[in-house]
Amino acid sequence: MADMQAFRDAVTAWAAGAPGEPAHELAARLAPRVAVLVEGASDVAAVEALAESRGRDLAAEGVCVLSIGGAMSVGRYARLLGAPGLGLRLTGLCDEAERPYYLRGFTAAGADPEGFHVCVADLEDELIRALGLARVRELIDAEGDLRALQTFLRQPAQRGRAPERQFRRFLGTKKGRKIQYGRVLVRALGPGRVPAPLDDLFASL
Repeated sequence: MADMQAFRDAVTAWAAGAPGEPAHELAARLAPRVAVLVEGASDVAAVEALAESRGRDLAAEGVCVLSIGGAMSVGRYARLLGAPGLGLRLTGLCDEAERPYYLRGFTAAGADPEGFHVCVADLEDELIRALGLARVRELIDAEGDLRALQTFLRQPAQRGRAPERQFRRFLGTKKGRKIQYGRVLVRALGPGRVPAPLDDLFASL
């Protein structure tokens, strides 16, 4: 796991303009076979939580789950990790609005243009709908954030918004909260309740 984190760090630095040798050296040693490109750290947390719940060690399987820091960066990461670069098979998870970025990035890198999985709004939306609002509220209470949620819902900007949108917005109001609840919501999923984009991603690994 530590080695795969080092590989992720090296790839992130490479994408930001640093030399690519560290990523190449770690790839030669670790022999990763699949790169899962997701938009942010909360998506990484959710994927890793589901792997844990299913008893899978993605790093040991040669699967690198990587936050690309927003969908507009997918082309750069696809070139570095896909056929033009390290030669890994590419897959990923993105929001519906960001599908065009992934389609262009995967196509330009020679990857399967249908090889990524799309959430309707975003992954938080998928998880909230899978669990139901009542269960999500229970989990927020169990995490000690119910009072913060109640205060948030009283804000004028939240009046008239659909409850699902309110809850999604709440998860993004504090640094680190989306990452925290990426794990919490996934761990609360029962058998057969995993949202299709996330379930299909795992089926492809």
